[in-house]
Amino acid sequence: MHELIGDITLCILFAWLLGLSAHYFRQPLILAYLIAGFAIGPFGLGWVKSQESIAVISELGLIFMLFMIGLEIDLKKIVRAGPVILVAAGGQLIGGCLLGLAFFIAFGLSLGGGQFDALYLTVACALSSTVIIVKVLYEKRELDTLPGRITLGILVLQDIFAILFLAVQPSLADLQVSVLLLSIARVVALVATALALSRWVLPWLFHRIARTPELVMLGALAWCFLIGEVAERLHLSREMGALVAGVSLSTFPYALDVTAKVTTLRDFFITLFFVGLGMTIPIPNGSVIGLALLIAVFTLASRLITTFLPLYLMKQGLRASLLPAINLAQISEFSLVVIQTGIAAGHIGKETANAASFAFVLLAVLSTFAIMRSDALTRRAIALLTRVGVRDLGHKPDAEPDAETGHGGSRRIVILGFFRAASALLSEIERQSPSLLEQISVIDFNPMVYRTLADRGMHVVYGDISNVDTLLHAGVSKAEIIILSVPDSLLKGATNERLVRHVRALNPTARIVATADLLADVEALYDAGADYVTVTRLSDARELYSVIQASECGLLDDKRAELDARLAERREVLP
Repeated sequence: MHELIGDITLCILFAWLLGLSAHYFRQPLILAYLIAGFAIGPFGLGWVKSQESIAVISELGLIFMLFMIGLEIDLKKIVRAGPVILVAAGGQLIGGCLLGLAFFIAFGLSLGGGQFDALYLTVACALSSTVIIVKVLYEKRELDTLPGRITLGILVLQDIFAILFLAVQPSLADLQVSVLLLSIARVVALVATALALSRWVLPWLFHRIARTPELVMLGALAWCFLIGEVAERLHLSREMGALVAGVSLSTFPYALDVTAKVTTLRDFFITLFFVGLGMTIPIPNGSVIGLALLIAVFTLASRLITTFLPLYLMKQGLRASLLPAINLAQISEFSLVVIQTGIAAGHIGKETANAASFAFVLLAVLSTFAIMRSDALTRRAIALLTRVGVRDLGHKPDAEPDAETGHGGSRRIVILGFFRAASALLSEIERQSPSLLEQISVIDFNPMVYRTLADRGMHVVYGDISNVDTLLHAGVSKAEIIILSVPDSLLKGATNERLVRHVRALNPTARIVATADLLADVEALYDAGADYVTVTRLSDARELYSVIQASECGLLDDKRAELDARLAERREVLP
């Protein structure tokens, strides 16, 4: 026991020291944790030698990580996303598995006779890293964008696929229909039990301890380990049980409270997981490095084929099809669980497992950099694809001018970028002055916005507002009023100040309305050429002050009724 505590102390100390270095040099923290584990592990300095300590540290980290992943899975959002995510996830998983089997068998990996190296690598390469993707997209504020929602939806269905595979994995050597059905029945029993308890029992319990934060956190952890043990008794795995425990709590009334309380523990144990993983990575030989590179190249290529193609064929546009492919271009932590269960069952060789670990590390680093720079990568890829004849959404062969409005279909009012403020503006115009809609043109690269506005008969141009050619084609030079309603925090590849300068250069006489995130930005936007700058916080403050006044006068119910009536009249593109 003292040895385990000492080993955890070394893990945290080295993770912190190398994490500080990574932060200073702007490198991914995950890379620092993996290097820390390798440095103190049996293949590095050898300060942590106990295989039992390494296994316990890794398993605890993985259990907490999967529990938190489950908590953050919003099944309602996935259902609302409709067929796009289902088809994209189906294409990625089925296509990835078929390509993987053909690829790895062609390179001589075994499939059958008690050895399933090709199958395990196929499943491992079909899964992407929830931890890396969610962390980076959260930092970029892209979780709630269309590509972000597509990415998260595919991740959820990948996790479900992994659960099903782990359910049948013990029976691979003697896979019969009865064995398969029994494995599926165990998973169904686990999920049904967890969902039933979380619906009918847990709310009653948590309601009574909601005012005691310590008991809320302790109850969440107890639930995680309880379902993990139930899964173990059903011959599944504690890791699977932790994921199911989290998912079952995701629609639970106290889910946000539980997530907030367990987040600190999650970060602690995720750090332990990656340090523990680093300790298992041996010094590679030539064949391991070669196979790891082969796995990495296949993963990158298969993501482009199996993610980009289905989304593009569903008319999501080049950008919304490329970004999820870039986001998903790595191997999952869950893949390492799959590989480890394969080693324990004797289904996969140690060299293949080591190669998969190296491929995970390589892709974790590369994909972190790629996701951070995904906007620039996407722009280059779109330019290349359009150059070779791949058509983007909204492509018009001859770019014929609009008969009513002249060059490029320009309108009197142009809205650059379309997010919630622009959606609210259009709804307000539709309610108060519907005829004005005919004079408005919207430029945005969200395929859902493009289709919805086009279906409503509005003039919409699919394109990137940071691209000057897009602005020229959209007729910005002929517009009288140009509105930039998207704040800098949500813009990709541009800022309001830069856009104002571009627009002013194209159209010296237009009245330009820009948006400022910070009060310090207002003067800079006026200097760039804006005629008016909106500061959202001011209108928010006025609204909140009116709420306070209504509350003090006993008129809060009346004010709410007034707001409900206004909301009922609106027909917004982005709800």
